[in-house]
Amino acid sequence: MPIHVKDLLEAANAAVPRISGAEAVALAKQPNVVIVDVRDAAEVKASGKAKGAVAVSRGLIEFKADPEAPTHDPALDPSKTIIIHCASGGRAALAGKTLKDMGYTDVRNLGGFKDWLAAGGETEEV
Repeated sequence: MPIHVKDLLEAANAAVPRISGAEAVALAKQPNVVIVDVRDAAEVKASGKAKGAVAVSRGLIEFKADPEAPTHDPALDPSKTIIIHCASGGRAALAGKTLKDMGYTDVRNLGGFKDWLAAGGETEEV
């Protein structure tokens, strides 16, 4: 039986807890927290990103998150709390589940960049 996007999202949402914008803003002040923006580069450039966030498009998350890969981004540390978001939450859920499958233990889905903005999260231009 084929798997559909609905099934993938259900599994991802079950594996990665959703947090509010306010929770994300408060967590982001802690030193062992990394915000990961999985929107495409054009989206990030158009709107900016959460201050200090690592921008890694959804299509590259596995390559940037694997500590054994030559393309690993050292900011993505499996021992840190990862707050992940996209534009509305779907890509973030899928990327978050991927990170969990790769051994990241504390991954949380903020949902969309709009949730960060609504909670008064600081931003920066790219």
